[in-house]
Amino acid sequence: MFEFPATIDLGIDAGKSPEQICAERAKRIDDVVNLRQPDRVPIYLVASYLLSEMGGITKYEFHEYPDKAQEILEKVALYFQPDLILGPFGGPEMVKYLGDRSWKYPGYGLGPNETFQYIEREYLKAEEYDDFLLDPGDWAVRTYLPRVFSKLEGLSQLRHLALANFGGLGMNLPAILTPQFVTALEALKTAAEAQVASAQRMMESQQRMAALGFPPAPFMFGGMAIAPFDAMSDTLRGMRGVMIDMHKRPDKLLEAIDKMRIIITRDAIEMCRATGSKYAGSMLHRGSDGFMSLKQFETFYWPSLKQMWLDLIDAGITPYVFYEGIWDQRLEYLAELPKGKTIGWFQSSDIFKVKEVLGDVMCIQGGMPNSLLQSGTPEEIRAYTKKLCEVVGKDGGYMMSVGIGEMEGCKPELVKVWVDATKEFGQYK
Repeated sequence: MFEFPATIDLGIDAGKSPEQICAERAKRIDDVVNLRQPDRVPIYLVASYLLSEMGGITKYEFHEYPDKAQEILEKVALYFQPDLILGPFGGPEMVKYLGDRSWKYPGYGLGPNETFQYIEREYLKAEEYDDFLLDPGDWAVRTYLPRVFSKLEGLSQLRHLALANFGGLGMNLPAILTPQFVTALEALKTAAEAQVASAQRMMESQQRMAALGFPPAPFMFGGMAIAPFDAMSDTLRGMRGVMIDMHKRPDKLLEAIDKMRIIITRDAIEMCRATGSKYAGSMLHRGSDGFMSLKQFETFYWPSLKQMWLDLIDAGITPYVFYEGIWDQRLEYLAELPKGKTIGWFQSSDIFKVKEVLGDVMCIQGGMPNSLLQSGTPEEIRAYTKKLCEVVGKDGGYMMSVGIGEMEGCKPELVKVWVDATKEFGQYK
């Protein structure tokens, strides 16, 4: 367990009220998102399970005891004094209440201190493409959900959902009385109550953090804009299945991708309007340099992704994109995006090349290798932080963070060196 100091060191913010600090941090973030030069380079700690490590509790306990997790979040934020900080997002609720077979969490399929895992399988079989394309919503309710969630198997007893257009003649009402269907309804009710409670805790957490001087991370609470190709690959066909589809059934894959693009775009817009958020998150998993050729990228990945983002931008929404893996061969495509309308968080791309190609196109996030915060020296961290601030941070539009959405295993003393160095070297003259 990390030994937190007895007193809080505000550093360069000493003498300011939490309200003033919070407002300055929020403006700093708004400036870089809009490609303006702020007073200094902001730093975003995507802390995740680093919080449980510093708090001396297991990952299982971190999810199970939200009050304790909030207490640790506040201690860690006050110690490091970043501009933004985020703990683990998501949790085991769907596994606990719906029997989700596609995820494992600490204490639920994993040891109490193991990191959550997604279990990728071919949940959509190749021979089911026609059923999926006919009506993705019906296929999801009557096939996907019963297949993936053990407590929702009763949903398979429903008739085709489109038959509900015929009113009582199209509904299989007796199915609702079966034990399996009753189990499904009760499970959905419990899961919904858990999600409502989680949303309430999130709102309370934001209020408590703001009172300490930390604005909410706005990018995490809006719509979700999954890449249409990834929607087919991640949760439906799996990587193996979708790679085969590109060769054996490209027309059906492209038709499905386009259908998913429309559905995802509409949902992201609706969610942003419902929450008041201006951001939609895109986590890209299969579009990086190592997964497909440029020709395949131009055919299967980029057209639908770009169109989805353009439609979101037209709706006044900023895509906040996590470019997982290496995108060095794809940067010229990203340069086609409207200037100042997207945020790019880069995991392992050459961050200096990203700045060269995209510095006037999008707000850039990332740069600090997680490995350096795990096994580097203070001198190495200070030197690399200085280079990031001077090169990638030049003229603004840059937010310092790690490349991976997880700081598990990072040494607190090295993280402190990094945060302090960013504030030192990230000052704009």
